Amino acid sequence: MLLPMFMLLGDRPLTGVVHAAGVLDNGLLPALTPEQLAGVLRSRVDAARHLHELTRDQDLTAFVLFSSVVAVFGGPGQANYAAAGAALDALAHQRRAQGLPATSLAWGLWEVEGGINAGITAADRARFAREGFLPVGPEQGLALFDAALRVDPPALTATPFDLAAVRALDPVPALLRALVPAGTRRPRAAEAVPLVERLAGLAPDGRTELVLDLVRTEVAGVLGFRDPADVDPQRPFQELGFDSLTAVQLRNRLGEAAGLTLPVTVVFAHPTPLALAGFLLGEVTPQDAAEPSSAVLAELDRLEEVLSAVGDEEERGTVTVRLQTILSRWLEAWGTPAADGAVTDLEDASTAELLDFIDNELGRAGN
Repeated sequence: MLLPMFMLLGDRPLTGVVHAAGVLDNGLLPALTPEQLAGVLRSRVDAARHLHELTRDQDLTAFVLFSSVVAVFGGPGQANYAAAGAALDALAHQRRAQGLPATSLAWGLWEVEGGINAGITAADRARFAREGFLPVGPEQGLALFDAALRVDPPALTATPFDLAAVRALDPVPALLRALVPAGTRRPRAAEAVPLVERLAGLAPDGRTELVLDLVRTEVAGVLGFRDPADVDPQRPFQELGFDSLTAVQLRNRLGEAAGLTLPVTVVFAHPTPLALAGFLLGEVTPQDAAEPSSAVLAELDRLEEVLSAVGDEEERGTVTVRLQTILSRWLEAWGTPAADGAVTDLEDASTAELLDFIDNELGRAGN
């Protein structure tokens, strides 16, 4: 595909090359496939290497590669794109070492619609803004391009920053600290007491409230809510605006705050702030700080509260079937016989019997 380029030039001398091609195929690193990696590398790295080899004997004045800020700062779900950008930066250094012209520009997000930006959502743009990255306008981009060709380093980062947003980051990324001197940054809070120690002195209700507050605070931080109280603890994360990338951000923030290594899928496995808080509580609660079943009973209390809001009779019947299945498995696992008079055959149970069962079992859990 590259050889016809020289045929089309005819007698015109080739004086510069700009490699701006690229594709996105985002995915979390554990789920990234060889095909996703190869597709991104093919358009960026393989094509750049071909251009390098085909033009090395040409008398070029410029050989410009379009890299990305994710190669410099990283980006959730973009490991393949970051690797491709880093390879372009390395090629620029290699060419310079060989006495050839080369400039690799790590661009931020261009303020254009369509193309490689077609899949970028409003949530993505909001996340970039919270991290201090401003979009590159077309005129600004062209000015940065011209300026990059007049300076010496072979690999440059070309993106504007919102310094106020950078100062508000906690912590400020190491690569950006020179832009916001220590005296202008937001003061950091004193070193936090480990979560497990904070829980140790609390009653069960207090522990639940503390962990739920932690989850809501981190959710607000990821989504850009000003007040954690705006986070509905019973609303699913997907309805709150989470996608796979922001879910990983939340997982990382909670893992750091709780001192845990959490599964990548933890947010989707526990799909509401309340459910996720219950999971975290079970992971960090000291075994000697409460009765072994206190976390389970607390979860049952919350379940009772949720079920009390179910008004549709058909939905209540469906939920009851699910609860009976869980109870049957529980009884089977522990070898406990069903209580006298309990409904054991759901296929033959009436709606009244099913609803009776819910009321009885949840009443026992609350006592």
